[in-house]
Amino acid sequence: MKKIAERFINYVKINTQSVEDSPSFPSNPGEITLSELLKNELQQMGFEAEVDEFGYLYCSIKGNATHVPPVGFIAHLDTAPSVSGKNVKPRIIKEYNGEDIVLNKERNIVLKVNEFPCIKKYKGDDIITTDGTTLLGADDKAGIAEIMEMADFVSKHPDFKHGTIKIAFTPDEEIGKGMDKFNIEKFGAKYAFTVDGSEIGGLETENFNAATAFLKIKGKNIHPGMAKGKMKNAIKIAMEMLSMMPCNEAPEYTSKYEGFFHPYELNGNTSEVYTKILIRDHDKTKFENKKALIREAASYLNGKYGKNTITVDVKDTYYNMKQILDSYPEILKIAKEAIKNAGIEPKINPIRGGTDGARLSFMGIPTPNLFTGGHNEHSIFEYIPISSMEKSVEVILNIIKGFANFNDYAE
Repeated sequence: MKKIAERFINYVKINTQSVEDSPSFPSNPGEITLSELLKNELQQMGFEAEVDEFGYLYCSIKGNATHVPPVGFIAHLDTAPSVSGKNVKPRIIKEYNGEDIVLNKERNIVLKVNEFPCIKKYKGDDIITTDGTTLLGADDKAGIAEIMEMADFVSKHPDFKHGTIKIAFTPDEEIGKGMDKFNIEKFGAKYAFTVDGSEIGGLETENFNAATAFLKIKGKNIHPGMAKGKMKNAIKIAMEMLSMMPCNEAPEYTSKYEGFFHPYELNGNTSEVYTKILIRDHDKTKFENKKALIREAASYLNGKYGKNTITVDVKDTYYNMKQILDSYPEILKIAKEAIKNAGIEPKINPIRGGTDGARLSFMGIPTPNLFTGGHNEHSIFEYIPISSMEKSVEVILNIIKGFANFNDYAE
């Protein structure tokens, strides 16, 4: 697996940052650029691969074992819109010494151990970081590199026993559109895994229920010198609306199974304000209650400031895949044993987010999520140990071995 760091670095240099309000699909043409590159690499390995008009890559690797259900591996092409993915300059820290890492001396950007203590686990390892001006893109180009490394291994080891292996790389996952135009028939897997997790050992079988609330607040602008009794300040109404969200139910105050409200965009003026709020909860009842709270708050303020002062549009994005995956204990058993056979203790935690696999599970293909090894996703402090990427490849290959003996697991 000497190539995996090289693969990863090549991929992160291609700008695939998704654009939330883009009218095109995919939202960034760089996603198709990366998809075409990956198609060519897979074809050079001797496999069938194609990129469709929407940028999805589909690849099928013919099996050499019979009576094995086809298993798929998925990663997404785009990076998060919240932090720049342009001109990524990855850097390898050789034999990390366990101390703070100066990412950018000129800008005094430092990855500090006291702020990110998990990095101390990787003392002595080679670690890939950013230069402090962009994200790194391990979410999810590490997953892509790991799947590609698996494919390369299979191509070079014809005696490796496996069933049919399916690969898909999807655009615009970060803006909730990764499954919008996904072709299930073309993919053709019965079971699948997204390789889109974080710390080494992670196996995730449940995720948030997710929705976004889109709010439009209409005010009435009057010259401030003559505004008494007349002005209706949309900015202040928006602030009042946001203050009605429980202050302890925010990302910065929650963990594990605790849900949240997250205002992530606010723009406008006295006359009109637009804001977007993420709504998240693992529990379906609490999730529905959160959506109701936003509608009720808007209704209250409409009573206070006038009809249609606030309009609310709540759109569901994905649901908790646990309710699907609980019916497929065999796939989870294979995954757990694959991680243990790589010398790693499985870390079974809920995803405080979502993956393409959440939506895909509800579309008929149960799809838990595997670790990539990355840390601090969506951040200029993102990093990934090369050894963790290598272990991810080992786990993927172990899963393929497990499916080659599928009848040993099926109940």
